[in-house]
Amino acid sequence: MISEHLNATPSALAAAIADGLRAAIAERGEASLAVSGGKSPIALFEQLRGQDLDWAKVQVMLVDERCVPHDHADSNTALVRQHLLQGAAAAATFVTLFDTVPADLDGAALARLVGAANQRLAKVTFPLDVVVLGMGEDGHTASLFPAAPGLEEALASPGPVAWVRPATAPHPRLTFTLPVLLMARHVHLPLSGEAKLKVYQEAQKAANPALPISLLLNSPACDVQVWTS
Repeated sequence: MISEHLNATPSALAAAIADGLRAAIAERGEASLAVSGGKSPIALFEQLRGQDLDWAKVQVMLVDERCVPHDHADSNTALVRQHLLQGAAAAATFVTLFDTVPADLDGAALARLVGAANQRLAKVTFPLDVVVLGMGEDGHTASLFPAAPGLEEALASPGPVAWVRPATAPHPRLTFTLPVLLMARHVHLPLSGEAKLKVYQEAQKAANPALPISLLLNSPACDVQVWTS
């Protein structure tokens, strides 16, 4: 199920996310929030960290992460710490997918990282309460990149984590699997720019692994809130 919010602002999306987290806390005493990295969510993070909610009862994690050290310029973990987990939001529990990465990221090393990440996430209650995704112009979401090595496993594994090695982007990735994303109680997808809107419109037509975001948009069980600006 898709709901669209037109001409949306980061503050409006932040308020909606906070509402979902507050509802989860009221119902179950805790809430889980999985966010995407990259530069696009920075304005959202800076609005979200100012929301009035009991951050100490929120578990925060990334829907995907590049397999780089946390002090690397491309680290999404560092981005979340810098722009989201500040002020009152610093009281949240940040469940990182890994602490360190080996220098040689062959298939065996990536499999070990996945195993360790899945053990870390054993402390998280699934399904996730709120997931904030992004989308690339190739239709990828999280790190579900079209035709990438590891994609088939990431689309089918009950997860929660799999590895993907995209050919069109730097660094191998750990990513939440499609089944875990489909189970989430609330999924938010902010989009901006004409090119991404065209991809979104195409992806709405039918589920197609060549446009991984379409697998969520066309799932009747998945509540996707699309925020366009």
